[in-house]
Amino acid sequence: MPTLDWIGKKAVVGHHREVPYRTLKCDRKLSVGDPGSGNLLVEGDNLEALKALLPYYARRVKCIYIDPPYNTGNEGWVYNDAVNSPEMRNWLGKTVGKEAEDLSRHDKWLCMMMPRIRLLRDFLTDDGAVFVSIDDNESHHLRLLMDEIFGARNFVAQIIWQKVYSPKNSAKYFSEDHDYICVYARNKEQWKPNLIPRTEAQDKAYKNPDDDPRGPWKTSDLSARNPYSAGTYSITCPSGRVIAAPPKGAYWRYSENRFNELNADNRIWWGKKGDSIPQIKRFLTEVKQGRVPQTLWTYQEVGHTQEAKKELVSICDFEDSESVFITPKSRRLIERILQIGTDRDSIVMDSFAGSGTTGHAVLSQNQQDGGTRRFVLAEIEPSVARPVTQQRLSRVINGHLRDDGSLIDALGGGLRFCLLGQPLFEETGQLAASIGFGDLARHVFFSETGEPLPKANGGKSPFLGLCNSVAYFLLFNGILGDKRPDGGNVLTSKVLDALPDHDGPRVVFGEGCRLGAARLKREGVVFKQIPYEVKVS
Repeated sequence: MPTLDWIGKKAVVGHHREVPYRTLKCDRKLSVGDPGSGNLLVEGDNLEALKALLPYYARRVKCIYIDPPYNTGNEGWVYNDAVNSPEMRNWLGKTVGKEAEDLSRHDKWLCMMMPRIRLLRDFLTDDGAVFVSIDDNESHHLRLLMDEIFGARNFVAQIIWQKVYSPKNSAKYFSEDHDYICVYARNKEQWKPNLIPRTEAQDKAYKNPDDDPRGPWKTSDLSARNPYSAGTYSITCPSGRVIAAPPKGAYWRYSENRFNELNADNRIWWGKKGDSIPQIKRFLTEVKQGRVPQTLWTYQEVGHTQEAKKELVSICDFEDSESVFITPKSRRLIERILQIGTDRDSIVMDSFAGSGTTGHAVLSQNQQDGGTRRFVLAEIEPSVARPVTQQRLSRVINGHLRDDGSLIDALGGGLRFCLLGQPLFEETGQLAASIGFGDLARHVFFSETGEPLPKANGGKSPFLGLCNSVAYFLLFNGILGDKRPDGGNVLTSKVLDALPDHDGPRVVFGEGCRLGAARLKREGVVFKQIPYEVKVS
């Protein structure tokens, strides 16, 4: 398989493993509505945010949508699209080293994208998929990068979205009317796209001129071009007219016996006078209640950038026109992705949250179909996350009266606004002093099993959960309420007896162990010392 190489690649191939795990700190003042809704917005570098979110959401996300920088070279607007922000230059300098000085803008873009795409894959369920918006500047690089990380066999489609409704007369060469949405599944054999809703125009084509009790129908051709040995008989119309044979070069779709059965069931239409070439009646109630997704999405169906910008301005307050996103994504576009790629209770992730369209689309789609989808968003820029992303979601959750007196209807739900906290581990390898039981519990269970902590226990039990018949326990912060100097964080005979029973192997994390190797083996216990045997990546 062809692979892509660029300056700086060696430095970022495994960089996702070196990113420290950080805690997440909820900001109640910026959180909105029902705190138990499961919706989350994280402010901070999306690479570090993704690593912090892994212990919570690994292999639980059904659909990921991202709209990364297109790398057009446009540095003249507030939401820099050239992968050349001070934060990105600083990150590249630290990660890539001196080579960063020689990077082209395409090298920088690939260095930025690779570790993020690698982490995003770890969030997907086995039947999940990622949808990536892109244009011609990096679409060819994106495909090769996705092939390398997801496997070329898991490429699903490259969708064309008609993002504008009129040509740009100022274009130097061609008016760029479309973007792409690149779709990859974690496992293409397991991912199945949903049908999309039928249109009103499609349903209007069904009529009921003969008042058939089965409801509206439309006709389809009885003849076909595929040879069929039993399909060359003559037909007599109700009017008495004889049709000697199918049209030249065609065959009747059904055998004579099957045709007579359909006719007896009033499933053949002969025209109002009863002497037309027969056609089959297809009832609306019997057709698929949806359409197979296509790869060309027109602005009439899923919206365009001007529609998106107009909606954003109607919801959020901006200081001036220069502060408004130039090319936000249409909410109807993201809703189409949700219709195809989610179940009604799915988790949806967007690590380039921007103006918050993905979160808005999730809330809107839930209102339309009664779903309970949840969104997990990350936005790096505080100048975007708070005044735009949070403001938009807050107003569509609670409802908002616009300046013109019109009302934004409340979609309901809620949002937890989180900031990235400190790393779990200090540079010396020691646990950070302020780390609590819950933070360490989520990290330990995930780093050992690759699965999120099954259920938060509120710090009341050392039992974390089961994975592959192995029980995991954490002795930390005096979880057993022991009054001794070691705080019950040391595995002793007394502590072992106090652990919940489990008929199978056990892994116990603690600050020390006073049991011998023979006793541990007899009890089926593997002891791991904190912090030295806690995996950090």
